[in-house]
Amino acid sequence: MPAYMIVTAEIADREAFIGGYGAAAGALVAKFGGKYVLRGPGATLLEGHFGDGASMVISEWADKAAAEAFWNSPEYAEVKKLRAGIADCQVLLIETSTSIAG
Repeated sequence: MPAYMIVTAEIADREAFIGGYGAAAGALVAKFGGKYVLRGPGATLLEGHFGDGASMVISEWADKAAAEAFWNSPEYAEVKKLRAGIADCQVLLIETSTSIAG
């Protein structure tokens, strides 16, 4: 079943983040079989304590194992260092359990 990685990021230096981390992470997402569903800045916080004005990224994966293979890879461990000091991120991973029929 598909899995989704949901990232909320408060970014201090957007140019450095996109040019360094964003480009490198994007290449790895594709390499590991993921695809972006949403990438955009300026989230509006409706409830809670994290994310007003933040950027949101949602990537889709074949399953939770595929997303975890990306997240736990040595390649991503190196790329993740590129966001140190320029972004505060919250990352969630969820696997769908049923389809929603409308």
